[in-house]
Amino acid sequence: MENIDNFVIQPTEAHTHTIIILHGRDSVASEFAGELFESQASDARTLPEIYPGFRWVFPNSSMLRSKRFDTEMSQWFDMWSTEHPHDKEEMSRAGIETAVARMTDLVKQESKAVSLDHIFLGGISQGSAVGIHTLLRSELQVGGYMGFCTWLPFHDEIQHQTRTIKTPIFLAHNKDDEVISVENGEQMREALQHIGLEVTWREYEEGGHWFNEPKGIDDVVAFLARCGVSSRNRSATASQSTG
Repeated sequence: MENIDNFVIQPTEAHTHTIIILHGRDSVASEFAGELFESQASDARTLPEIYPGFRWVFPNSSMLRSKRFDTEMSQWFDMWSTEHPHDKEEMSRAGIETAVARMTDLVKQESKAVSLDHIFLGGISQGSAVGIHTLLRSELQVGGYMGFCTWLPFHDEIQHQTRTIKTPIFLAHNKDDEVISVENGEQMREALQHIGLEVTWREYEEGGHWFNEPKGIDDVVAFLARCGVSSRNRSATASQSTG
C-alpha cells in the first residue's frame, strides 16, 4: 500500500512490531522495499517471512533540488558529495531538520498501534542519516535503530551533546562500498559510543552500497533477537508455505 508519504507492508499475522526504514538518495520507498525484501538470510528466508507480525513502513523522501547538479532529485536533504559527505555540510542542515520533524511525527503516530519499545527505526545511506538524527533529536526511546552504509552528519556537534536515550544501535557497512566509504561508518560508530550508546558494529568484505547477503541479514535477525524480538522459526515458515 503506497501513498505520497509512505509505502506500507502490513503484517500477515497479529501486529507485534513496526519498523520504519528510510531509503537512500535517488531512490523511492517502493523500490527500496522491493529490493530489501528480495534479500535473504542464510536459510533462504526473507525478512517478511522471518517476521510475519511486523508492519513495515517505508517513508518516501521529497523531490529536492540538488545545488551541485542543478536538478530535482529524490533526497531527504541536499548534500554536496557522497564521496565526502561532510563537505559543505551546512547546506544539509535545513533539510535534515525538516525530515527529522516528519519522522518524529511518524514514530509518534505509529506508537498509537504498538508501544515505542516495539518500534524500530533505521535506513540506508542518506535515509539512515535522517533516522539517526531523528533518534538523537527526538530522544524517543524506541526498541532499536539499524543503520546501513551510512554516516553521521554533524558528528562533531553530536559528540558534545548529552543524551538520555539508551536505544541499542546496529550499524553495518561493506568495505567495498564506493558510495559512502566504510571509514564514515566507523566514524559514526565512534561518535555514538562517545555519547554512551551501545553500538553493535558489523563490517563485511563485500556487498557494495547495500545489505550484505546472507550474513548481513543474519546479523539483523541476531540484533533484533538481542532486542527481545522473536522470529518465526524455519520449520513454522515451511509448514505455513506448504499447508
